[in-house]
Amino acid sequence: MHKKSGVDIDLGNQSSKVAFQYAVETFSNRKGKKGAVASKTGGGFSNLLQFGNQKIGIGSDGTGTKAELAERTGIYHTLGYDLVAMVADDLAAAGLEPTNLSNIIDVDFLDVAVIDELMKGLKEACDFAGITITGGEIAELGSRICGYGERMHFNWSATAIGVLPENLETDIDGSQVQPGDIIIALKSRGFRSNGFSAVRRIMKENFGEKWHLEKYDENLSWGEKLLTPSLIYSPGINQIIREGFIPKGIAHITGGGIFDNLRRVLKMKEYGAVLNGLFEPLPEMKKLQKLGNIEDEKAYLWWNMGNGMLLISDKKEAPGLIEILEKEGYEAKAAGFVTRNNDISIEFPNLKIQKKY
Repeated sequence: MHKKSGVDIDLGNQSSKVAFQYAVETFSNRKGKKGAVASKTGGGFSNLLQFGNQKIGIGSDGTGTKAELAERTGIYHTLGYDLVAMVADDLAAAGLEPTNLSNIIDVDFLDVAVIDELMKGLKEACDFAGITITGGEIAELGSRICGYGERMHFNWSATAIGVLPENLETDIDGSQVQPGDIIIALKSRGFRSNGFSAVRRIMKENFGEKWHLEKYDENLSWGEKLLTPSLIYSPGINQIIREGFIPKGIAHITGGGIFDNLRRVLKMKEYGAVLNGLFEPLPEMKKLQKLGNIEDEKAYLWWNMGNGMLLISDKKEAPGLIEILEKEGYEAKAAGFVTRNNDISIEFPNLKIQKKY
């Protein structure tokens, strides 16, 4: 059953669990061979693989329905940042350094000019993240692909691989997290590539079919604002690891929002968190929440609400970790701490949301 947002978060989690259980059953296929699974803790978005002395990780994701924003606005060159952010930051959340990417563009019919804009943006995003594009496929699928407008419609996904840094013995999976550890937030600059089913529903209900043309402010339409490209965090995460500041856990705030993604990192079920210093929701998120009459708890499950990644650090190392991230150009700050209570609490001066697990 689909909820009003267009996406059922609980059903998505159940489906992911089913898929993971089948995947785990294949892990023995490579036992004692190259490519054997070196880490299978579950709950993350990439697993560690063993190739001799080298350990690598693989992660897959896509731009989702944010692709429709490109179709609506005719702006295609920024979407590559969203694609790279989804896969590179999943790898970085395990402590891996993304190195290579392969992508698939499924289209109804070919438009070379659109492909050129998409790939130009992907190249720019990979340059930012230090990634090489080493594979790809463009598949023309006719009526199986649809979208907005008369130009080429598409779905875009990618798989990235990354290597485990030499100063890490294994991936970062949250197993070392302890009560009292500091949670550090990295500020986002938009919705990234998550929660757009809800965004599109809210906008259509309020402004009709051509909602993307509605003015957000005097300079931008809503379509342009919502297309804000994702900030890629992997270069900053990789830099702090190179300098010896090793987070105990990293949560990439994607589908499931802050609550569910942080929960995945808190491996001990009796642990929770108080988040009393998060970045404020971005103005466009507040506007969408008001337009859709969305409860705070749902908003923090659907969207990143201004916080694209959370890092868990030993209290003594947190200041140094934040300093490096800021030198790398990211906005970072202490946003809370790990507790012994089995719930996650988000607190602002005039707001408190608590979710029990």
